[in-house]
Amino acid sequence: MKPERFAAVALAALFTLSACAENPVGPTSSDMHSPGAASAFRGAASYSFSRLDVPGATATIPSGINADGQVVGWYIQAGVTRGFIYDHGAWTTNIVFPGATLTQIRGIGPDGTIVGSYRNATEPTSVPFHAFVRTTDGVFTAVNFPGHVNDVAQRILPNGTLLGCYHDANTTDTMHGAAFSRDTYAAIPSGAGYSSLDNPSSMTDGGTPSGNRLTGQVMNMSVTPSIQRAFVVDDGIFAAFDAPGSTSTIAWDMNPAGTVVGLFVHAGSTHGFMLDHWSIVDGAVSGTFNTIDFPLSSSTNAAYTDIFGINAARDIVGKFRETATGPFHGYIASRNRAE
Repeated sequence: MKPERFAAVALAALFTLSACAENPVGPTSSDMHSPGAASAFRGAASYSFSRLDVPGATATIPSGINADGQVVGWYIQAGVTRGFIYDHGAWTTNIVFPGATLTQIRGIGPDGTIVGSYRNATEPTSVPFHAFVRTTDGVFTAVNFPGHVNDVAQRILPNGTLLGCYHDANTTDTMHGAAFSRDTYAAIPSGAGYSSLDNPSSMTDGGTPSGNRLTGQVMNMSVTPSIQRAFVVDDGIFAAFDAPGSTSTIAWDMNPAGTVVGLFVHAGSTHGFMLDHWSIVDGAVSGTFNTIDFPLSSSTNAAYTDIFGINAARDIVGKFRETATGPFHGYIASRNRAE
């Protein structure tokens, strides 16, 4: 796999305000545009949760899961960030891009190919990131969006297309959602969900195998303070959305059926979310929104939960904090198939 075989095209983020208003309390479900119709959603009961901590790590961040149940992510140990693969009880740790001082694995493809970002030893510890692909035989390839300094590879689709972003001097106005095509630097054709979509402060975080449906995050910088919002793209049509009652929403992944997962902040607490059966109607996103929190007991949820990845079976991975300031732990949650 050669670096020049990856191309890139910028993606959408036209601001569209969506009307969502609800104050979620614990695991709940509602139609995003019918807040009065909210009903109980047994988020913890629908999933079997397990902690997923790299042995000896001070923090573990699972970020992706494929159809075979292989989980990838990164962890911090002795102040150093490295990548890992977790495969049904077996850990592969200390995965480092050659010469890098920071390596984050963010996504895994159906065949086990992984993608992510790294930082070099001579670079500052904030803005610089560079994208990479690692094949199943351990070969790393750097991937660069032409004409830009920094890149993040978040997901890899079955056809080899990478989703993520590029940025230059900062991660605000120079940051744009992007798709990296495996075979050519030509723009991906219109109708595939990629063309003529380009907005500052955005990142593309997931998509269906065909690429006609995408999701990610974008900053609405037209207001003060700026607001972090999630977005979806359906056959080239873009719409931003907010979790009901939230002050910040990020969409982190999408499975082949189009289910979107991510996190949102409400009343200072962070929760995971799942958006199903969505559509774009008159520029706004309509669908079923579920809140999911990591259960510490039958009556207590974690103070912080996010969802970073989802696979075709709707199994999810992410991280949680038991307390507001505690260390991050990873988790994997398997959907109870009988439900």
